Amino acid sequence: MPESLSTDVLIVGGGVAGLWLNARLRRLGFATLLVDKGALGGGQSVKSQGIIHGGTKYALSGALTGASEAIADMPRRWREALEGKGELDLSGVRLLSDAHYLWSPGTLAGNLTSFFASKAVRSRVGQVKGDELPPALQHPRFKGKVYRLSELVLDVPSLIARLAELAGDSLLACERIEPLLDDNELVGLRVDGREIRAQRIVFSAGGGTAELLASLGLQQPAMQRRPLHMVIVKAPTLKPLYAHCLGGGTKPRITVTSHPTADGEWLWYLGGDLAEADGVARDEATQIAAAKKELAELVPWIDLSSAQWATLRIDRAEPAQSALARPDNAFLAEQGRLLVGWPTKLALSPDFSDRVEAALARDGIRPANHPALPQLPRPPLTGPFWEGLLP
Repeated sequence: MPESLSTDVLIVGGGVAGLWLNARLRRLGFATLLVDKGALGGGQSVKSQGIIHGGTKYALSGALTGASEAIADMPRRWREALEGKGELDLSGVRLLSDAHYLWSPGTLAGNLTSFFASKAVRSRVGQVKGDELPPALQHPRFKGKVYRLSELVLDVPSLIARLAELAGDSLLACERIEPLLDDNELVGLRVDGREIRAQRIVFSAGGGTAELLASLGLQQPAMQRRPLHMVIVKAPTLKPLYAHCLGGGTKPRITVTSHPTADGEWLWYLGGDLAEADGVARDEATQIAAAKKELAELVPWIDLSSAQWATLRIDRAEPAQSALARPDNAFLAEQGRLLVGWPTKLALSPDFSDRVEAALARDGIRPANHPALPQLPRPPLTGPFWEGLLP
């Protein structure tokens, strides 16, 4: 029987939110242990586009929404961390782009006019032209307009690797997680038969949280899944592009991020409205056909005749909302020693940590003395999201 362990905070789920929380708590002097059944970051995290939103895309109606305000400060906090002077030291994480862009393929119309006229968003957006355009749009046939956002795009695998470094010896690979009860009170977890006691247990396992709650006989907080059907295209003719393409509605017509591959080419990862309701309903072949049609209309000067295509389905796991609406903020619920939450977006991982730290402070949870951890099996790191999807 493996020896029992104790810690201040036991975290289940090794996505960016859990890893960020783990690093933050360790920096504050807490003893932590993070357990994961799979590869670190291998769920929603690595499949994200890596955009650290500032909320501008949520303000396409011309007014700042609750979502746009909640996320507004995230780019600053992430930039400080990437510079090694923020709440975490993320220096060394690969920055794919120092800005994300709004891209209008033609004349602005409808609510986009009010969007760009709005005082609420004017300070966050600046038009770029000529050599300042993203490389993929620097072509004589491009007749649209491009606006630079004070956002950024990260290489998520390198982010996961850095957060795993900051975890030190606090990571544990596992196969089975069960509740550990004293007098019907949750006091920890039994992980592959090993008892682990903690002052607080945090579930941050994304889509796996529903199963964890069920193992405790809990139905709340309820979880929802909002599906996406993303498209991947790889071709030697592609150049970097990080942009929301505007289509006149309240959502981007298409969202493009670019990722360098091992053979020196670029691939584009396509989300936005393309990947949502209609895209979810399409099979892979029909979704790829829809993406080809979109790119033929939007960037007709790019030769994609030799491109490789694939699709990727993602379930965004979030706290349940009415009509499957998108939550505005990171979410945290508390039940005794158990804290259950979802960051709801990659960019809101610091906000999720804020909420856990506030709960610990309110309850007077402080670092305690615990025996040193033995050498533990570490979960593997995930690879790029396109591995196994493209030849």
